[in-house]
Amino acid sequence: MSHAPTDATGTSDADEPDAAGAGEPDLDALPGGARAGVEAILMVVDEPVSAVRLAAVLGLTVERVETLLRELRADYGNGRGFELREVAGGWRIFSRRDFAPFVSRFVLDGQTARLTQAALETLAVVAYRQPVSRARIAAIRGVNVDSVVRTLTVRGLVEEAAVDPETGAHLYQTTSYFLERLGIGSVSELPKLSPHLPGLEHLDQFGDDAI
Repeated sequence: MSHAPTDATGTSDADEPDAAGAGEPDLDALPGGARAGVEAILMVVDEPVSAVRLAAVLGLTVERVETLLRELRADYGNGRGFELREVAGGWRIFSRRDFAPFVSRFVLDGQTARLTQAALETLAVVAYRQPVSRARIAAIRGVNVDSVVRTLTVRGLVEEAAVDPETGAHLYQTTSYFLERLGIGSVSELPKLSPHLPGLEHLDQFGDDAI
């Protein structure tokens, strides 16, 4: 029978820790443990995430994750402004329905603010590459665009168009309100992009159509 080679200390290769988990903290040893780990992920998702996915990321059993999710849902029902809901085959944190009028007022008030440079650049990518996924937009801009896309969606400038059959990613397109704001009838009337947004002059490398 063969044996794993040992070094001078008597440690064999089989005793070495898995390289994939090297340097990763012990979840249960962190403040709040696995429960806080589930919360941390729920705070950053922008669409419902399944217990199976959470279990895979956190290295927990699906049964334990489901138990933690139910506990969190119960806790959040005690005088919090948000709640944990199970929707569309997954879990996500939402503001409580009771406060919908105030949340709506806050969101609508924000629509009067001018778009940031980041929002304008993201909107331009959607306009010229629609329908396009967030991952595609992020690859073009070189930064995470999740929050910016949410802002543009809330402002009524972009909307979900379809789902990519290959990746399952949501695809985004501009809205009729976007065309109205620009005073044009269709996106075919948009001007060439390169002269107006220095730094995105190579946008054509990410699609088949010239800009």
